[in-house]
Order: sequence, then structure tokens, then C-alpha cells
Amino acid sequence: MTPRGLVIGAPRSGSGKTTVTLALVAALRRRGVAVRAAKSGPDYIDPAFHAVASGAPVLNLDSWAMPPPLLDHLANEAAAGAAVLIVESAMGLFDGVAGPPGRTGAAADLAARLRLPVLLVLDISGQSQTAAAVARGFASHDPAVAVCGVVLNRVGSERHRMGAATAIEAMGLPVLGALPRDPSLALPERHLGLVQAAEHPDLPDLLRRLADRAGQHLDLDAILRHAAPVAVPAASGAALPPPGQCVALAADAAFSFVYAHLIQGWRRAGAEIVRFSPLADEPPPEGCDVCWLPGGYPELHAGRLAGAGRFMAGLARFAQTRPVHGECGGHMVLGQGIEDAAGTRHAMAGLLGHETSFARRKMHLGYREATLLADCPIGAAASVVRGHEFHYASTVDPGDDAALAALRDAGGKSLGHAGGRRGHVTGSFFHVIAPAAGP
Repeated sequence: MTPRGLVIGAPRSGSGKTTVTLALVAALRRRGVAVRAAKSGPDYIDPAFHAVASGAPVLNLDSWAMPPPLLDHLANEAAAGAAVLIVESAMGLFDGVAGPPGRTGAAADLAARLRLPVLLVLDISGQSQTAAAVARGFASHDPAVAVCGVVLNRVGSERHRMGAATAIEAMGLPVLGALPRDPSLALPERHLGLVQAAEHPDLPDLLRRLADRAGQHLDLDAILRHAAPVAVPAASGAALPPPGQCVALAADAAFSFVYAHLIQGWRRAGAEIVRFSPLADEPPPEGCDVCWLPGGYPELHAGRLAGAGRFMAGLARFAQTRPVHGECGGHMVLGQGIEDAAGTRHAMAGLLGHETSFARRKMHLGYREATLLADCPIGAAASVVRGHEFHYASTVDPGDDAALAALRDAGGKSLGHAGGRRGHVTGSFFHVIAPAAGP
């Protein structure tokens, strides 16, 4: 069976892509369709919702951060065993960074490379026939990107739907669904995006209601007819080699931001992943040879982490003889302390010298290319990796540790040295995705 696929795109964030994606995936799964989902670009939160809706693992596909062979390999992995693959765009469909064609990070790159048509989600609140002009622009913007149809979102009435749909269909583009306004279907948000799937108060009920709405208001048969074969050659590609043979991975509500393709790649290379919960006051397991503290929301749990004596003591003991690496939130916990949103300081592990604050917030967002200055769990000294930053916490005292990496942004502009290293301990706000490579 050759998998078929679609990209769910929109003009901007907040148009309803995630709602439409979840509704479509849940409705198809209810029908018995083997549906899988993937997420374009760097994102930890949406894939967790996709995984619950589809009942299957979800991978990220990133045309800027991932070398083309790895991207092709992961696209095949994402579609494996599926009848239909639904790829949700990040931001607007064509939003990316300056770069060679096909390497901008935009979801449009994936649509062109995988030859997948785009189902365009248009939030038509505050407009009607003007939606046709938006749709026309998307349909003609890039000859390599085919818009197969439109789903209208936040429709106020039948008259509202007719006004927009008639104008769009007059230009030859089918309207394949129209979802009415329904605030009860909104997903709760916090400072890095949606509240995590595991924290949603009643996600199964929400998915049931979304599937109901999709059955009522989306032409599922027509959408399936527009899906195209996932046209990607068989490829092999590696993300990062495992940082150790047995990896202690912090995993709970404070440490949940780790990319599935990294874990999958480590396991296929023979590594064992052993999860433990700092919030449950569990230390890294002694049988492991490296400890990885991923990002997440330590600023929301700083008091509990500060009081987790067994975790802190075990982490310090582990770090005396074995590598410990922290990404973003994990990096914050490795420092001297975290100031929470209320301005209260909580002592952290003290294995690195920096101090961070969530009370003094500033958004840091963007792709990063990092040249490593020393051997560490990410890779060998002088190797170059790609990833991103997305956090609101600020470093209020950098400490005096040696830097971990030299950073550049997606345009090649130097951002100076970043992160820290001391003994076996390393950390940075930078999230790694894959080794860097040319177009």
C-alpha cells in the first residue's frame, strides 16, 4: 500500500491548523483509516496532540535543520504503515528563513519535496468574499506547491459560509469543509504554545467532539480523494549518534521536550533509553552512562524541583563520573537557580554557574547553527549541528563556565558563544535537531 498525504497549511498562526488537523485525524481514525500525522518545523507540543489523535508516533520534518537525506528518511518513517499522512504546517505555509530553495524551513518546502497537495485552512472571521483573494494568492504563489482545496474556519452563519465559498469556488478551487465558530473546541495555551497534551483535562472527549464536527462539516471523502502518493525516494539518514549506550532521560511535566526522531535514532543505533522523573524525586538511574535533561517547563515546577533532594543529590553524584547534558529547561535546572514568574528564587543543581529568571521574560526564538567547542553528548568538538531556541527565560547571571558552542542564526549571523561546560556537565538553551549539512 502506497501512503497518500496532505499538508494542512494556512496564511498564519492562529488560523486553526491544529484544530483542523486533529479533527481530520480523529475522524479518519474513527472510520478505520490508518492515519498518521507529522509536524513541519521545530515543535514539541503539537506532535503530542497528533500522537493521541492518531494513536501512533509522530515525527517532525524540518527542511532547514535536517539534511535532505535525513528529511527523506524521516518522511518515509512518518508515513510507514499509513494509508494517509497528514502533515501540519508551522506558522504560515510559506513562512521560513532565507536559504537555498527547498531549505527554508517552510512547510511549502515539504509540500514541494514530497509532492503533497495543500489543504488550505482559512479563518474567515471578519471577512467573506475577500477569502477568495487570499486563496487565489496561495494557489498561484509557487508553481511547485499545489493547493487542492480550502477548509473555511470560524464560520459565523450559513450566509457567511455561502459568501466565502461561492467566491472561492468561482475561481475553480473546491471548498472541502466549513467549521463553525465554537469556542468550546479551543485548545488551552500557555507561554510556549498549547498546554501539553498530557495536561489537557479531557483530551479524549475533545477529540471525540472534533471527530463529530469533522464528520458533520468536512467532506472527508473528497479530502481523501485529493490526497496524493507520498513521493519520496527511499533514503537513509542519521540524526545524532546516541550520547551513550544507556541514556537516562528525564521525562515528566517539567522535562518533556525531546524530539521523537532523536530517540528513535538512538534506539536503532543500539542505545537503551531509561526514563526517570525529577518531579517524582527520582535520581538518574545508576546503570546509565549518560544523563539527558530535555527542555520543558521547569519554571512552572521550580519549587518542587528545588525540594527534590534525591534527584538533586543523585544528579550531582552522576555528574562526578558521567556526562550530563541539559537543553533549554534542562540547562536552567543545571544552573545555580531559577527565578519563577512571581520573582521567587529556587536553588537548582548548581552544576553550572549560570542563573536564570522567568520573571524577567524576553522571548528568544529562531533557528540556530552551533559549532561545538568541546566534546559533549551532542557531538564531538568542532562538529556543527542545527536546531533552534524558543524560550522566555533570561540569563540574569552567565557565570564563568567555559562556553559550549559558537552560535549563528539561520542567516549566518554570529550570535556569539552560548551554553556552558564544567567537568562532565554541559548545557545550553539550544535544542539540537540534526547535524548540519549543505543543501
